[in-house]
Amino acid sequence: MLAVLCIIQVQAQQVQIIVQGSKTSFRGLSIKDKSIWVSGSGGTVGRSVDGGNSWQWQTIKGYEKTEFRDIEALDEQTAVVMGIASPAYILKTSDGGQNWTKVYENRDTAMFLDAMTFKNAREGMVIGDPINNKIFVAQTKDGGNSWQPTNQLSLPKAQPGEAFFAASGSNIIWSALGYCIVSGGTASRFFTRNKAIKLPTTQGRQMTGANGIAAQGKMLLVAGGDYNNRNKPDSAFVYSHDLGKTWRLPLVMPAGYRSAVCFTGGKTAITCGITGIDISNDGGVHWKKISEEGFNTCAYNMVDNTVYFAGNNGTVGKLQL
Repeated sequence: MLAVLCIIQVQAQQVQIIVQGSKTSFRGLSIKDKSIWVSGSGGTVGRSVDGGNSWQWQTIKGYEKTEFRDIEALDEQTAVVMGIASPAYILKTSDGGQNWTKVYENRDTAMFLDAMTFKNAREGMVIGDPINNKIFVAQTKDGGNSWQPTNQLSLPKAQPGEAFFAASGSNIIWSALGYCIVSGGTASRFFTRNKAIKLPTTQGRQMTGANGIAAQGKMLLVAGGDYNNRNKPDSAFVYSHDLGKTWRLPLVMPAGYRSAVCFTGGKTAITCGITGIDISNDGGVHWKKISEEGFNTCAYNMVDNTVYFAGNNGTVGKLQL
């Protein structure tokens, strides 16, 4: 990895590129206190404990061809990383990434894991693409040490062509509603326990629909769009201010396809995609593009009031708020 000090000045915000210079595609990003973790292609995992100034990089031995599309930090030393395709893997470290233990393996040829989230340090969920129209869900109750398929969420059957995008590790979250999930493809829906609501976002084709979701209080934000028409802003984003009962399109859209979104306090939120970054100060009603720099995922760290980003070409960035 090559660390650089490139700063992109856009209006009042500065996006600083802190890592760049490899062929790795990063789609996993998680922050716990001072530990920042990223994961991606080629079995790659990175960790920083000083705000991204320095990094420890590794290719996990035996998983050099695995796409690690999501990572979840449970504390500053403990993280769980998810490998997507058959065989699908989940690995865990308890020593800052020095050693990794395989805690889940699935060799079903139809298996494709998409994202995971944790309710707390012990309880979490992982979702995968539907198999025989049944959405795959597995849970852990012991901090990721073991995983079991579950019907706990009582999700309805997937519609034809409906699936989940492993674009940003953020289409399942824990919120005031419990676990929330968003889908994409020919159908794009918002799932909570026993319930599925059709979203007004772009959908109907294989690479359309929701990619990521964020929650704060009664506010829910869903990033998505058309991956094959990335500069098209029409119906690329939807929001709810009543815990998902009703969904609306922003009055001013982000500038195209977006794969992840995160709240940064109050009604302020950041969304990112491979064509840029946008900010909203009113809970997703109006958006303003602040950077042309592209990323796959984002996460807010309240410790230093900074949004971190991870993307293609081994790129990691940060935005000091």
